[in-house]
Amino acid sequence: MFSTRVKPLDFKKSGLNEEEWKTLKRLSNPKKIQDFLNFLPFNFEERGETHCSVRYALKRGKAHCFEGALLAAAALWISGRQPLILDLVTLRPDFDHVVALFKEDRYWGAISKTNHAVLRYREPVYESVRELVMSYFHEYFLLDGKKTLRSFSRPFDLSTKGATWITSKENLASLAQTLDRSEHIRILSPKQARNLRKADKIEIQTGKMVEYKK
Repeated sequence: MFSTRVKPLDFKKSGLNEEEWKTLKRLSNPKKIQDFLNFLPFNFEERGETHCSVRYALKRGKAHCFEGALLAAAALWISGRQPLILDLVTLRPDFDHVVALFKEDRYWGAISKTNHAVLRYREPVYESVRELVMSYFHEYFLLDGKKTLRSFSRPFDLSTKGATWITSKENLASLAQTLDRSEHIRILSPKQARNLRKADKIEIQTGKMVEYKK
């Protein structure tokens, strides 16, 4: 059985300062991590595309989905869980989404930073990663109702990249690209994709709701 429990990341190896460490150490379970991410304003990238490390997301006090997933993964690692993230891939012009994965007993859940009413936290009730991914399927659509989710990555273990993503001063676009290039699994056959029904008008209207105004 796949386990996500690991040796907790220690303070020295994290590269964090004492204040940053205490902030993440307090986020001792997925619910606390999600609450913290919800508290952070959304990063609209007004000055250009960003892929901030955990340190700089905390310093700036805002995050988008990729940055939120890194922050969640760091907090999970500190609490003794694998720092796993997952890439959800869509048809353009829709945007991909990245979440952090966690497991309670044998069930998967997800922590998500989003500005919308959908694509949010998932309770650990899913028996497989694919089952969890499919819980996002009907929420993922364009303003014309076209459903866009098409594939997902295998769980991506950030600990295999060391810990520099936690404190790096650099834009972590290369890490995002590595995630993009990792193995992905298709969720639809061509026939299934052709036969999809568009989202209803009320679903589209609900999808326009946002938590933070740009």
